[in-house]
Amino acid sequence: MPNQPSGPLDAALARVGDRWTMLVIDVLQRGPARFNDLAESLPGIAPNTLSARLKKLEEDGIVVARLYSERPPRSSYQLTAPGTELAGALRLLSAWGARHSQGEAIRHEACGTPMEPRWYCPTCDRTVDEPGEPGEVIYV
Repeated sequence: MPNQPSGPLDAALARVGDRWTMLVIDVLQRGPARFNDLAESLPGIAPNTLSARLKKLEEDGIVVARLYSERPPRSSYQLTAPGTELAGALRLLSAWGARHSQGEAIRHEACGTPMEPRWYCPTCDRTVDEPGEPGEVIYV
């Protein structure tokens, strides 16, 4: 019997846990892109690898392909609602990478200040303390 994901993080990583998949999603969070635009934005990715990642992302409902030319068949790719949600999680990962490396922080376009991710409870309409603080976050 094949290994089954043992939890939510394992399940997510099984779907999108490789480097190229995450980078494709990162490019698409800026807006729809054609295959050649994606290839140009991802130096070093082989066309067959990009094609395979896009196909899998489409099968998983994270990306949708929209045909813009029938002869030859050409598509533009964009994130679905679940893909946009996933892009938010990748922004958090990017922010962590920027804080713990020489990477560039994600900045607020209006004023240039580095952004800070926060946990927010929409029911209570408040920001909660970091996960792991007693009484703040419950993992289910």
